[in-house]
Amino acid sequence: MQGARENNLKDVSVEIPKRRLTVFTGVSGSGKSSLVFSTIAAESQRLINETYSAFVQGFMPTLARPEVDVLDGLTTAIIVDQERMGADPRSTVGTATDANAMLRILFSRLAKPHIGGPSAYAFNVPSVRATGVITVEKGNRKTERETFTRTGGMCPRCEGRGAVSDIDLTQLYDDTKSLNDGALKIPGYSMDGWYGRIFRGCGFFDPDKPIRKFNKKELHDLLHKEPTKIKVDGINLTYAGLIPQIQKSYLSKDVDSLQPHIRAFVERAVTFTTCPECEGTRLSEAARSSKIKGKNIADVCAMQISDLAEWVRGVDHPSVAPLVAALRHTLDSFVEIGLGYLSLDRPSGTLSGGEAQRTKMIRHLGSSLTDVTYVFDEPTIGLHPHDIQRMNDLLRRLRDKGNTVLVVEHKPETIVIADHVVDLGPGAGTAGGEVVFEGTVDGLRKSGTLTGRHLSDRASLKPSVRKPSGVLKVRGASTHNLKKVDVDIPLGVLVVVTGVAGSGKSSLIHGSVSGRDGVVSIDQSAIHGSRRSNPATYTDLLEPIRKAFAKANGVKPALFSANSEGACPTCNGAGVIYTDLGMMAGVSTVCEDCEGKRFQASVLEYKLGGKNIAEVLDMSVEEALAYFGAGKAHTPAAHAILARMSDVGLGYLRLGQPLPTLSGGERQRLKLATHMGEDGGVYVLDEPTTGLHLADLQQLLGLLDRLVDSGKSVIVIEHHQAVMAHADWIIDLGPGAGHDGGRIVFEGTPADLVAARSTLTGEHLAEFVGVRAKAARAR
Repeated sequence: MQGARENNLKDVSVEIPKRRLTVFTGVSGSGKSSLVFSTIAAESQRLINETYSAFVQGFMPTLARPEVDVLDGLTTAIIVDQERMGADPRSTVGTATDANAMLRILFSRLAKPHIGGPSAYAFNVPSVRATGVITVEKGNRKTERETFTRTGGMCPRCEGRGAVSDIDLTQLYDDTKSLNDGALKIPGYSMDGWYGRIFRGCGFFDPDKPIRKFNKKELHDLLHKEPTKIKVDGINLTYAGLIPQIQKSYLSKDVDSLQPHIRAFVERAVTFTTCPECEGTRLSEAARSSKIKGKNIADVCAMQISDLAEWVRGVDHPSVAPLVAALRHTLDSFVEIGLGYLSLDRPSGTLSGGEAQRTKMIRHLGSSLTDVTYVFDEPTIGLHPHDIQRMNDLLRRLRDKGNTVLVVEHKPETIVIADHVVDLGPGAGTAGGEVVFEGTVDGLRKSGTLTGRHLSDRASLKPSVRKPSGVLKVRGASTHNLKKVDVDIPLGVLVVVTGVAGSGKSSLIHGSVSGRDGVVSIDQSAIHGSRRSNPATYTDLLEPIRKAFAKANGVKPALFSANSEGACPTCNGAGVIYTDLGMMAGVSTVCEDCEGKRFQASVLEYKLGGKNIAEVLDMSVEEALAYFGAGKAHTPAAHAILARMSDVGLGYLRLGQPLPTLSGGERQRLKLATHMGEDGGVYVLDEPTTGLHLADLQQLLGLLDRLVDSGKSVIVIEHHQAVMAHADWIIDLGPGAGHDGGRIVFEGTPADLVAARSTLTGEHLAEFVGVRAKAARAR
């Protein structure tokens, strides 16, 4: 590869060996993802798409050619990333893999009573019976007609969701007001846009009449009317009642995938309860009545996968022997990859990024394909040190089958197994984008790069720990696999909750702590934002900036928003113009009128402290911190937000950088910076080391210390041993995963955990701190 320039890459040229395991390292934001995903994998996928006909390409996403001069020797790339799986609540671990499909075939062959084909056991297929006719022509003989009947296994009450919803109408509208007076409380349902045009022009009710004065038919049309074609001002539109629209737009998706303000509305307005008809199984009565060895398909999908694998081994019938063998292989792969604690009926949207990535690996482990390029994005995320060795074995196995394996990774345990290392840097953002080392792991250690210097880092146990100021009591916690756990979580100190993947850490903290008053929880849910979103808009930094510009120039704040009145009219504030080339890939070009600055020329004439709004948004966080900290641009509200962004290690980030270009680690820390501004005495962090380079750990630990020293209580769910060693108190769950976990196996200081070596965590932490463990045992 020669001349790669995607995002911050600076004419990068590398030679990546085929059929080897190559690990890409470097600080967060150094350009690893830009090189691996945005360049190599993107070009491979684009070239594969071009092999299809123009008709087929019309149904596929358009992919622009990456900014690179030469990219030769590509093979088919399979991306196994951390993107969350399935926003649809009907998507489960079983449907996202082949396991559910194979189980449905198995039940259609062996279950008693026999109720039909595989679709009869599918909760995604409606259970309405349909009859059709097929025509069969045998040679020159007369055409024969055969009738057939199909029925699905979907529960008719909940439509395969397993839960029914009840909507609080008072959260939808204020019935004392009319629609024109702003009665609607649903996010985005403004009378100023299309919804206003539809409500005013539909003719089903008077938009000036208070809703409480609507007659029965008018209220039904407002709330329940099915989609109906209407014509307003000569334009064909579709009108639907509020409840069908909410069900389609919000309730048909996984709640956690919704944008925060919409999710808050749904949680406020909608109550979900287990479906009384199917008892949450999602299946029709017929599907629930059909069993193998006393279990229906809902029973087996609810089993822990490691147990289900054993159950399948007991199914012995010649007619399904190949099917059972394939199903056993899939289930054994779950266990092998460290996901045996899951169940097939687990909603896929509830999986963490690491769990989602490992679930996607399942289908590739038994693949017969060779000479494929597999691309992984930090596959060790969410893994306990005990589980990382297993992941390393899987990466080696894919390589040994004759494949090229590319891994973006920060964990030294995985970096050291590489055949080849590409280290990017030397810094992040504009200070990165260069290859600072390429070669072997031994060469990396001797290279003097930031990664090389920190590769052999080990932590030391703190000589003393803080004393708690109180305790947060948890009693009888039984969420998911927890076994009625009682635990006193110390307050006023740094608490690390650890344990193998699936041991119950998140269930304990998010299930029993996160919802309490005064608790600020920062989890791993995705950041929502379009290409128009950037760090300034996401953190609400743009608000005080706009007000400062408006005050200094005596104009409206809306002028300083590229999504409002100040937007360049040619590109509508996007900074680029997208051209659809029909059957060919679309092209985006920098807007010639605003030159990518997104604002009208007249807006750029307004200055604050000698700079216009576009120049400010092009600043890094550190530059903006100095700019808004003193002089004519002094803006305390903006300075406070910028200081938090700097504290979490995002000082190099540009304020106007589009959110989609941020790496996973950058997005997590941006979320942390946002939540640090909230009032609360207890902070809960879920794996804050995600995407963090070895060199940045000390900065994170310093941030955690500052939070505690300022009077906060900090609870961290974490696998990183440097964070464990830095804790004041450790709560270790286990001893295993799934039903083999869910218990507290250790509570105490890191030194006591190392000295006892009574748990898997204790063994690994003792090894990590090295000779210091001997001193701990001596004490």
